[in-house]
Amino acid sequence: MIIIRPIRHSDYDSLYRIAIESGHGFTSLPVNEALLKSRIERAEESFAKQVTQPGLEGYLFVMEDTETGQVVGTSGIEAAVGLDDAFYHYHLGKVVHHSRELNVYNTVETLSLCNDYTGASEICTLFLSENFRKNNNGRFLSRFRFMFMAEHTERFSDTVIAEMRGVSDEDGRSPFWDWLEAHFFSMDFPTADYLTGIGKKVFIAELMTKYPIYVNFLSKAAQQVINKVHDKTVPALRLLEAEGFARRGYVDIFDGGPTVEANLNDIKTVRQSNKYQVIIGQPTEQATYIVCNTKVAEFRATQSQVSLRETANQVVISQAVADALMVTEGDWVRIASN
Repeated sequence: MIIIRPIRHSDYDSLYRIAIESGHGFTSLPVNEALLKSRIERAEESFAKQVTQPGLEGYLFVMEDTETGQVVGTSGIEAAVGLDDAFYHYHLGKVVHHSRELNVYNTVETLSLCNDYTGASEICTLFLSENFRKNNNGRFLSRFRFMFMAEHTERFSDTVIAEMRGVSDEDGRSPFWDWLEAHFFSMDFPTADYLTGIGKKVFIAELMTKYPIYVNFLSKAAQQVINKVHDKTVPALRLLEAEGFARRGYVDIFDGGPTVEANLNDIKTVRQSNKYQVIIGQPTEQATYIVCNTKVAEFRATQSQVSLRETANQVVISQAVADALMVTEGDWVRIASN
């Protein structure tokens, strides 16, 4: 059975392997032993913490094949970004140059450095091993987070964002960053990406221009990738757009990839998921649902066939699923259609 649960310190080797597999552009999982162990420790503290409002918590989950005990993926949520370290974006804007006397009217796109998403919750760190990219596991690994957030709204902001990976080649070179590197930073994209991943972001404020950048001053290659996603990120973007996420003109400062946002209560899975009381038995329906318990430190989620009794607000699940979710008859679970 495939389940999702909070990460624990014994998952370090698996997380390190995933960090290597994820490759360039996956800033939230740098290949760095101290940082990965710190990320796990922070997650364990966050799951154990009593929370009344979002703060510095970072929730990191893993997908596990219970038959083998193998960790095959990871997925995370940051409760509120930018509270202890500046959280940067470019905002796409416009400047009009107009001369009535000369009959000239030009509209120019600009990129302005900003911290507008400070305090927003961020879904992040989504990676699934290639052999398990089947049976809706990828959708499951993304969407369960919205069920966790729906169940524990006090832990998250009203605004939820996701930074989508921008365009880069197999060697990790970004056309967008190439232009910035030449004019401001004098370091390659993988280095800048890695420094950000390990928390050394002060160089951004020190070296980045404080003034808006005219987009038409960038190289043609850089202009063409602004607000575009990496080919491998297209499915993830489509999934989030189906959930109600949309672009609001914010792009990543390194690769120009788009950031999408949604109001927590407007996210499709949040709106459509419901709580049901558990009855243990043999489900008769064939439809598969995402099912999770209502816990935090002992959170569990899986995909399973269940039988809903809508009028009684009850759900029939098998004993095996109940065991996987760590629930007993009479407990409550949250369910969303798959």
